[in-house]
Amino acid sequence: MFLTCFRVNTARAGARRLLSSPQLLHGAVMASFAEPPQSNPPAASGSAVAGPAPRVLWRIDHNSRSEVLLYLVGPQRPDLTHLVEQAGWPTTGGWQTFDYGAFLSGIAAGSTFAFRLTANPVHSIRRKPDEPTKRTAHLTQRHQVAWLLKQQKRSGFTVVEKAPDRRLLSEGDAHELVVHRQQAVSFGKNDRVQAGRHTVTLVTATYDGRLRVTDPDALRRTLTAGLGKAKAYGCGLMTLAPVRG
Repeated sequence: MFLTCFRVNTARAGARRLLSSPQLLHGAVMASFAEPPQSNPPAASGSAVAGPAPRVLWRIDHNSRSEVLLYLVGPQRPDLTHLVEQAGWPTTGGWQTFDYGAFLSGIAAGSTFAFRLTANPVHSIRRKPDEPTKRTAHLTQRHQVAWLLKQQKRSGFTVVEKAPDRRLLSEGDAHELVVHRQQAVSFGKNDRVQAGRHTVTLVTATYDGRLRVTDPDALRRTLTAGLGKAKAYGCGLMTLAPVRG
């Protein structure tokens, strides 16, 4: 497994075009591999990740107007030369790729990490008893938080709860968790927003918080296979960072 970070040069027209369309960015990410990784092959024997094999996951972090980062996780080492030429700094920029396996193998029950996740929080509803269920986005912060908390057990972690004296609100402030950059984005399958079935609309939210590991194997699957829907369009990649102090 490999974790890659690439800084996007937002002053370039090519970068702005990619950032405007998850469909285009997905294509650029997959073009980073000479042989596209299989979507769901069996896990290799002795792999740090049990169960279904990893897939390619990516996420865009808008840390500031001048710092936009692409994170990419996958089972193969990527080559982002085309992204440097189109959306980076061809003479001075590049990307950094790290071996992710050692970090994944070192995850232990009870460990605490800071995390970031951009997800597509949805649920299935039925408006009438005789109608099929329909996938619908959670639009409010309260429901988006509830969606993530619902994923905890099977995903191998629990979001850290605040001490009662640190809670600023009587409800909705029980966890070390912030939801931000909530947005709806529409894009066409052919690089143009089109009417009807050719248009994809996603609601995304970014979660920052702290988690405690409850099931290391399940969390490793979460980190390498993704969490939630719309993984091809920049959702589902959770990254961890050590908690200091």
